[in-house]
Amino acid sequence: MSEATPAPALSDPRFALQETMVFLGAIASGMEEAIGESANSISYLAGKNLGKNLSSSIPKTNDLEQALQATRDVLVKNGFLWLFETFKMHDQPSLVQQTAEGQEISLVFRDCMIRQSLFRFGHCQKGSLCTMMNGFFAGALQTIMGADSALEIIHAGENACMKKLTIRTAGGAA
Repeated sequence: MSEATPAPALSDPRFALQETMVFLGAIASGMEEAIGESANSISYLAGKNLGKNLSSSIPKTNDLEQALQATRDVLVKNGFLWLFETFKMHDQPSLVQQTAEGQEISLVFRDCMIRQSLFRFGHCQKGSLCTMMNGFFAGALQTIMGADSALEIIHAGENACMKKLTIRTAGGAA
C-alpha cells in the first residue's frame, strides 16, 4: 500500500492564492452568466483601477521596456503571479514596432494565475478575468507612461498566452 501525498497546506502562499483564485473564478463565472457581456466591462474597470492604484508610486517613463519592467515589479511586489516576458517574432526588425496606432509589443504569459485558476475551476479563457488583467495593464501603463493602451489576446493556450500590447500615441486611434 502506497502512501498518499498530502495536500498542500493553506500556509503555502501559492496554494492559498490558487484557492482564492478558484473562488474568484466561481464569482466570474456566475457574473458572466447573470449579466452577460457587461461582466467584461466591469472586470476591465476593476483591473484598470487596481493597476492605477498599485502603480501610483512608480517613477514615470516614456520608455516602453522600462514601463513593462516597472509593471513586472508592481506585480511581484503585490504577490500577483502574472509573469510575462516580451516576445519578438523572427521576422521583426525590433522588439517594439511603430504602427499607425502607436507602439506595439508582443507579450507572452507563461505562469498566469488567471489561466491556472480558470483551468482549475473549469471555466473558459478570454472571459472577464482575462479582461481584468487587460484593465490592470491599461491602468498601470496609464499611470507609468501617461498613455492609453490596449492589451489584445492573440492566443490563449494551456501553456501560455500571447498578447499584443499597443501604447497609443496622441495621433493614434482611441
